[in-house]
Amino acid sequence: GEIKDGFVHGRGAADQTGGPVAGITAGRILKEIGLPEDVTVYVTATVMEEDCDGLCWKYLIEEEKLMPDCVIVTEPTNLNIYRGHRGRMEIVVSFFGLSAHGSAPERGNNAIYMASKAALEIEKLNERLADDPFLGKGTVTISEFVSTSPSLCAVSDFAKIHLDRRLTWGEDKELALNQVEEIVKGMNAKVELLNYEKTSFTGLKYGMEKYYPTWKIEEDHPVIQTGVKSYKELFKQEPLVDKWTFSTNGVAINGLFKIPVIGFGPGVEELAHAPNEKVPIEHLVKASAFYTMFVKKINR
Repeated sequence: GEIKDGFVHGRGAADQTGGPVAGITAGRILKEIGLPEDVTVYVTATVMEEDCDGLCWKYLIEEEKLMPDCVIVTEPTNLNIYRGHRGRMEIVVSFFGLSAHGSAPERGNNAIYMASKAALEIEKLNERLADDPFLGKGTVTISEFVSTSPSLCAVSDFAKIHLDRRLTWGEDKELALNQVEEIVKGMNAKVELLNYEKTSFTGLKYGMEKYYPTWKIEEDHPVIQTGVKSYKELFKQEPLVDKWTFSTNGVAINGLFKIPVIGFGPGVEELAHAPNEKVPIEHLVKASAFYTMFVKKINR
């Protein structure tokens, strides 16, 4: 990385090293000024979120038995207060055909044709998915299409499509899977929710299904209102209370385990994974101050 013109530049500056650094700084400040009575603060620098949102927190809660009263997610919010985002899930649909010589395709059953017909219906499904006034519309898109054939002179006997399904409020995995099952009904096809299981840098192998529930916290919830009060006291103005477009560990913290979550982080979401990724140093300072103020106020 590089420090230049008031920014920290480099991969992960906004997503997601700035937030933990501000959290660690807030921890030091709280240690110096004194924590409120009966308050314990954890700064969790978790791993594997890019691959599997919430996996790290599922482990912390289920295996380490860490069950906080509330969590600040420090993903970039441009110093706004965020209270939710759409969920998502990864679905694979496999199509099983019957190969035949390419000179007589009528003898076979082309898996690519089956998958293509399903793909056109999935495109139509996207247009009629549910909407939510705060979180926005559910979506589905095909992110991968693969097929196999015994040769380039033969009818394809297998095809597979990978679906990126974004879930709005009121949508869940059963609904989403049933919608796809309905489309491929009558085809020789199998619909599956993918499972994630990989080994971390520590050698630990831990997994979960690739279903990341939608979550949102009501604006009048005490955690959100504590954030609003902290922001106004620090910065002498009203905060923007909004949502993320991308996904965070909130899918597990609140989506699975119903722990209250507030989002507040340095940097802008639009620069996440971008070649010009950067975070303002001013954001790091202000985020540290916000986290400190939030902890001081949450116990009142």
